[in-house]
Amino acid sequence: MTEQTKTRFPAPLYAAAGAGDLAYQQLRKLPAVVTELSERAAASLRTYNEQASTKAAQLREKAGTTDFDALRGNAASVATSLAQLAQDRAVTAYTALVARGERVVGSGIVASADVVNADIEATEEPKAVTAAPDGKPRKRAAKPAGE
Repeated sequence: MTEQTKTRFPAPLYAAAGAGDLAYQQLRKLPAVVTELSERAAASLRTYNEQASTKAAQLREKAGTTDFDALRGNAASVATSLAQLAQDRAVTAYTALVARGERVVGSGIVASADVVNADIEATEEPKAVTAAPDGKPRKRAAKPAGE
């Protein structure tokens, strides 16, 4: 048997640990983010209310002159490009989560796994079961009446 120098866990385990750590870090920032977003939303609401009626009139005018067939073709090609981009980003994010999980899990778990592996290797193999010399199954001894 070859001797392992480093115990590794499956990448999905590391990704889960990395996602948990990332979620924890983001949740710690949540109160400050909520405060900032509520202030920005209040300021933006005032600005958007002023611009909404002007923009609505411009959009009604533009809708009357739009070539919807060309727009459909353009939307399909853009959707395909965005799907590929999303897939690439998902792979990158997964790889980053695996790396983060490896750091979170760290060498403490690897050391523990090494101890468990050493215990498993040190455990004696079970003794082989042999058949009776005549090939017939062995009979069990009758139990005494008191047991």
